[in-house]
Amino acid sequence: GVLSLQVSCLCGSAPCLLCGCCPSAKNSTISRLLFTFFLFLGTLVSIIMIIPGVEKELHKLPGFCEGSGSVLGIQTNVNCESFLGHKAVYRMGFAMAAFFFLFAAIMLCVRSSKDPRAALQNGFWFFKFLALIGITVGAFYIPDGTFTSVWFYFGVVGSFLFILIQLILLIDFAHSWSQLWLRNADESNAKGWYAALCIITFIFYAASIAGIALLYVYYTKPEGCTEGKVLISINLILCLIVSAVSILPKVQNAQPHSGLLQASLITLYTVYVTWAALANVPTRSCNPTLLVRSSNSSAVATQPVTTWWDAPSIVGLVIFFLCTLFISLRCSDHQQVNKLMLTEERGAGGEEGATESSPHRAYDNEQEGVTYNYTFFHLCLLLAALYIMMTLTNWYRPDESLQVLSSPWTAVWVKISSSWAGLLLYLWTLVAPLVLPDRDFS
Repeated sequence: GVLSLQVSCLCGSAPCLLCGCCPSAKNSTISRLLFTFFLFLGTLVSIIMIIPGVEKELHKLPGFCEGSGSVLGIQTNVNCESFLGHKAVYRMGFAMAAFFFLFAAIMLCVRSSKDPRAALQNGFWFFKFLALIGITVGAFYIPDGTFTSVWFYFGVVGSFLFILIQLILLIDFAHSWSQLWLRNADESNAKGWYAALCIITFIFYAASIAGIALLYVYYTKPEGCTEGKVLISINLILCLIVSAVSILPKVQNAQPHSGLLQASLITLYTVYVTWAALANVPTRSCNPTLLVRSSNSSAVATQPVTTWWDAPSIVGLVIFFLCTLFISLRCSDHQQVNKLMLTEERGAGGEEGATESSPHRAYDNEQEGVTYNYTFFHLCLLLAALYIMMTLTNWYRPDESLQVLSSPWTAVWVKISSSWAGLLLYLWTLVAPLVLPDRDFS
């Protein structure tokens, strides 16, 4: 009896696995958390593979090194062990992206949990795990050749979109935060909440100003480094404009909750993205954090190999973890964000199911309609997988001869343009109610 119960749990729905240890939880949330766990698992494997000690052992993987001898039919004397960690992370990223793309395709137009495909979304976790392992093993058999150079551009586009998603989530988070504290201040008539909001806003702005000053010090030189100076200055001006617009009386009237807290958080994030972009500038004199890796280790002798992890990557990793968790747990009360992120967390016919069962039950809150768009959720995780792949490889790519890992200008422009797109998006959320007075933006 126990065995059959366990088997049904492995093949059954997500709540069945967790109902013993979780308090009352929604089916939809648990499914999302489990998919996110798969993504984190893949990320962990990628991180392990890029650790220098492990990287040296990777050439023992079957088929992983074959096929790297000839690129586009030309024989090259490529030392297979040169960038194994880099290649492994690309293949892991490919496997995760393929896994989520598969689910995004399967889940197109699922309207409620009565749809037979919804069972696949919310159950069969053991088989999904096997599928992910199968795809990963298959990915390691992809021959080198053009794969790395073509997949680099897939990663670039995916990361651009994910940086935008991170920014949308950040705007949403800041809105919710500001609303919550202002509500608390109104209810309790305590000035403490206002003071706290002011202090946090001040800290964010102080950190942003310090960050910009440090960028000018470290990533520009008095003579030369024009690109760096221009990029930092443009982003500084844009952040000032956004901050000024957020406290204009007209904007305040149209959106009483918009304020400097959101603007300060966006400014800080923009400074971070600018830093990440400047860390990819390929000019040695303008970029103290530039890493050069060559397949013949003589060039690396002066450089300790362990510096493969730079600070922007570590910060990027932390932001990635927080944002991905936020994607799985969030239920926004911000209408525009709900429309943008295609989420609508409502107790879709599941609330009464919760009261019937025991308190330690996970219940199906999607009987009437799904609470989030399945396909869009998988596409978000797909972009997250591409973003983490690019972050772990520092956006570096092997040059044409596959002898040196270099940082391309592409990475700089993608990051900078995504920060501009994000600032424009935030600016639009501020001025939209003024430009389109007839539409309801509440």
